[in-house]
This record gives sequence, C-alpha cells and structure tokens, in this order.
Amino acid sequence: MFPPLVQPDKKRFTTIQSRFEQFHKLNPWVYKTLCTLARTMLVKGHQKIGVKMIWEVLRWHYYQQTVDVNRDFKLNNNYHAHYARLIMAQEPDLKGIFETRKLTAA
Repeated sequence: MFPPLVQPDKKRFTTIQSRFEQFHKLNPWVYKTLCTLARTMLVKGHQKIGVKMIWEVLRWHYYQQTVDVNRDFKLNNNYHAHYARLIMAQEPDLKGIFETRKLTAA
C-alpha cells in the first residue's frame, strides 16, 4: 500500500520549483516508484519513455490499492517534468531516458 501524500503549503512555497522540492522531500516514495517504473521499461528494451506515462501509471496503481474512494491523491501535473530532470541527473542508468523541453514556469 502506498503511504499518504503530503502536500507543500502553497502560501509558504510560492513557485512551482519550491513546491516541487518540498513535495519531493515530503514524499520520497514517489521518486523511488517513478525510478522503478522507468527501469521496468528500460529492461523491456525501451530507450525513451514519457515521464507523463509513468506518472499516470503511478496514479493508476495507487487507485488500484486504495480502499478509500474519497481519499484525495494529488500528483500535481506541474511536477512530472521536474521529476524527469531529477531522475536523469541522479540515476546514471536512466540518464537520457526522458525527453525534456525547456521549463517555462517558475
């Protein structure tokens, strides 16, 4: 079972980057799960994958495992590009697996 997500305080963390950093700090299992999903695709021979695809798989897996249909599970779509960059920077075997574009929002 996935642990509950902890959301950053939007009043305290005003930029997308600062909210992402706080979200990542509060929810380290999200990073680990995304890495596992990416590695699964890599082992199957995929050299490029979309971070949005595995982001949605994470959502799907969560909803399959939760018993509380009213529980609010929020993976902010603004964060997946930040996770793609972080994963590629920190995981040598996943370097270059995601295509990225220039970030425009702060």
